[in-house]
Amino acid sequence: MVRLLFLLPLLMFAAWFWFLQVQGLSIKQGWKGFMYIAIFNATIGILLLGIMWLTKL
Repeated sequence: MVRLLFLLPLLMFAAWFWFLQVQGLSIKQGWKGFMYIAIFNATIGILLLGIMWLTKL
């Protein structure tokens, strides 16, 4: 399951891109959303790395 975690940001980026297309917005207009997604996924990744480090995996 952990091996598939790389799909989370890809799916979130794809969903946001799809939403922008449906709403008729450009990528430039939705850039802030992409940044929020990147920060969220980086935070999740750092937390998971910390948990792995603490449990010595």
